Amino acid sequence: MADDILSNYQHIIKEFTFITGTKGAFEFKVNDELLYSKKQLGRHAEPGEVLELFKELIGPNVEPYPQK
Repeated sequence: MADDILSNYQHIIKEFTFITGTKGAFEFKVNDELLYSKKQLGRHAEPGEVLELFKELIGPNVEPYPQK
């Protein structure tokens, strides 16, 4: 999950911190806005789910970082 976001949007991210909680719980926030909470939903994110939420947040005008 973190790798997907960082590899695709490293050009717009100034700081990235990933903090896990107890029992594998985690929350993904951007500028204090909660995008995903395993604790609240009671499940792990599906592959690509958090990346899609991030894309919705930043909007369609931000292109992914060019991959080599």
